[in-house]
Amino acid sequence: MTVTGEAFCLPTDHPLPPGVSREGVSELFGTAPPISLYGSTKLASEVLALEYGETFGFPVWINRCGVLAGAGQFGKADQGIFAYWINAYLGRRPLKYLGFGGSGHQVRDCLHPRDLIPLLRQQTGAPDGKPARIVNLGGGASHAMSLAELSRWCSDRFGSHTVAGEPTMRRFDIPWLVMDAALAGNLWDWRPQTSLMEILEEIALHAEQNPHWLELSGAWS
Repeated sequence: MTVTGEAFCLPTDHPLPPGVSREGVSELFGTAPPISLYGSTKLASEVLALEYGETFGFPVWINRCGVLAGAGQFGKADQGIFAYWINAYLGRRPLKYLGFGGSGHQVRDCLHPRDLIPLLRQQTGAPDGKPARIVNLGGGASHAMSLAELSRWCSDRFGSHTVAGEPTMRRFDIPWLVMDAALAGNLWDWRPQTSLMEILEEIALHAEQNPHWLELSGAWS
């Protein structure tokens, strides 16, 4: 990876693996081990769902969603990092950049769950005739930001707050993951409608109205 500003980005002078481009990670990216125990359960669930549909004769569509984010999402670091970070920053809770030099340069994209509704409506009524059963869904490059960039947004929105750094790496942490949803666009004419800034502001408003959200989410006791 290279660093531009406060975020990791893909190198321009190095070949990328199949399924990876500046638009994100597509369905062509490999899923062979090692993918973590957590990733293995997801992949096994996909295989089981497809086999079940084949056995009993009904269409199965698998939507590989990236990071979902929006108001009312539980603020948990492992599943709701945008909600967690904004709520913790607003409440001046301890925050820490983990791994990658403790810089906060790691990047994710996000997607509002309401943007899935038009696709789910299509899939529910679709015959079993689409050429691909698995699609990646996410906000893509236009909805991607690093933790350091998210902290800067929070600082502009709420005022300054110190974020610590812990450079020690954890296994299976990755510096950059953006979902390429081009296939879903081609097959289903699907694209995210809620912008990144709209998502962040919606979470911020909810956090201001619910100051104990992290306790309710189980992230803090």
